[in-house]
Amino acid sequence: MVACRHFLVQKPTVPTYGDAGQLMKIDHGMEKRDEQTRSEGVDKMPMDIGSAAQPQRASLKKQPPPESSQSIRSRALVIFSFWAVVICLGLPTWWWTTSIHRARLPLEVMLEWADGKACRPSFPLQIAVEVPSLSNTEAQHLVRTTQHALDDLNEFSAHHLRLQLADGGLPSNKSSPAFTETPSHTHLQSSDSEDVALRIKLLPQDTSGPPKAVLQPHSTTLDVYYMPSQVPSTSSSSSPLANFIATQLQALFAEEEATIAYILTSHSVGHQSSTPSISQLTSATRDHRSGNRRTLQPELASRLASRMTRSLKYAPMYHITISLFTPLASPSAWDIEDSLHEYFEPLLESVSQISNFTIDTQIQLHATFSNSVQQPEHDPDLNIWTLREEDLSGFINAAEWPLSPSIGAGPTLNFVLYVPDPANAPLVIKGSRATSWLIPQWGGVTILNPSDLGSGAADSSIKLSKTAIQPALLTFSQQLLSFLGASQSPSSLPLQLRTLTRVRAASLLLSASATMGSLARLTVALPSIAIPEAVSDGVEKTLVHLRGACDALKEGKFREALEKARIAEIEAEKCFFEKSMVGQVYFPDEHKVAVYLPLLGPVGVPLVMSALKELKRFWSTFKEKLD
Repeated sequence: MVACRHFLVQKPTVPTYGDAGQLMKIDHGMEKRDEQTRSEGVDKMPMDIGSAAQPQRASLKKQPPPESSQSIRSRALVIFSFWAVVICLGLPTWWWTTSIHRARLPLEVMLEWADGKACRPSFPLQIAVEVPSLSNTEAQHLVRTTQHALDDLNEFSAHHLRLQLADGGLPSNKSSPAFTETPSHTHLQSSDSEDVALRIKLLPQDTSGPPKAVLQPHSTTLDVYYMPSQVPSTSSSSSPLANFIATQLQALFAEEEATIAYILTSHSVGHQSSTPSISQLTSATRDHRSGNRRTLQPELASRLASRMTRSLKYAPMYHITISLFTPLASPSAWDIEDSLHEYFEPLLESVSQISNFTIDTQIQLHATFSNSVQQPEHDPDLNIWTLREEDLSGFINAAEWPLSPSIGAGPTLNFVLYVPDPANAPLVIKGSRATSWLIPQWGGVTILNPSDLGSGAADSSIKLSKTAIQPALLTFSQQLLSFLGASQSPSSLPLQLRTLTRVRAASLLLSASATMGSLARLTVALPSIAIPEAVSDGVEKTLVHLRGACDALKEGKFREALEKARIAEIEAEKCFFEKSMVGQVYFPDEHKVAVYLPLLGPVGVPLVMSALKELKRFWSTFKEKLD
């Protein structure tokens, strides 16, 4: 059975109009009761508010319980421990990890080398005089008379010639800094032969006439032919033969003297002007290194400037690429190995004391001209094809010809042998009708026309023989000497190489000195730059070799001076371009502030405020104790 529950829902009664009077009475009674209640509340309100405000005032005046001495001490120790960690551990760690190491450099010594105060290079050239047909007394008198004539002609005492008998006679000038009165310097030893600039052989002749001089093209020997009657007597102070020898010597070394004067003067002017002009170099500039005046003629200064611009910057190693280019499919081979061994490598061995060389060869067929170069023009009158001089610099088609400028460890020199199409041959330069030219700082080009091959033209259409390559390699040899900075005079190749040794020693000495000065000024101008110990050691090594090179120059040991100057230049460049120094330049102080401020701000403010509060409490406690 299911139990059921019944609910009784009572509906609300709605008042009727008959109840209106009763409702009005009820409302009137309620209003009277509210008025009575409000009146009683007003009377009681002051007493209630006063009674409630008294506990609130009491609670406002109530202070927290005083801290115990133990809690105060603990709080002070906590603040002190934080600051102790920051000062004793944080700051040293930060200083050790972010400080820039700057090794000590001898800045004053470096600037003295750059300004020319530490070394005044001089070039005493030893001239050995061989007089087999004269007595010792007559030979000594002739040498002394010639030396006086040389001194009168010399205008640049930093470069001076010193005559000396090669057979053990007395030196021509005992006051010369290159010679002393010690027995070891009274004659030229066998070990001094490498430092002898020139040998003069006085040879008597039977025919009458003025004396004449002949320079040997393959040695450093000057043969002077004279008549026995032209030998000066021991009582005479001058002689036509002595004046003739002095004039010949001055002419032989005139260009070397001008080159060294140009190098010294341009280095001195370079401190005042980054690009010295010809007018500055041709003026009678007082050289701070030598203390002498040397005036260069404008034409000579311009020629020397052009030669210096054309020559390559010194490097201990050069790479040479010799290439054969032709617009056709032949010649496709050449006898280059035997040709290099016979015609080119002897020169490289001669200049090995200055720089070392590596060689590679290549052949490029179907090598066409660049589109930017005008095609060769035909001259019907001469029946030749010509290239304009303005197109010579763009003759090399760099876009299609495989000539890399960065082969090997050092700078690359490119020598191109171009064999033109027989239909466009002979090919020459318009105007000069030359077949070779130089491209500054790059290399040289030589055109080998089929007509220059002679009877072997038929065989050379497929392979170039050693005879056909010989003229080109001899031209490349001359171009190589030009790139190394060798002069065209005198005509003796050994004499040119010895001149080049002295010139290179001077230029490397000045270059290393200038690099030392630049490094010193950079160190002072950028105090935030790092200076590792390797730079300090390199600077010390550079200064030692600079001093050794300067002393060797003064003693006339030019090969030793070149070797020391070369080491000084390498070490100076290594110090100046140290990679760990350059990186610090790109992190200025603003960068450091931007990095540290967001980190130190949130940490430092609470530490500083708590320290100030604790100091204030300590001060107030101290004042209370005093009172």
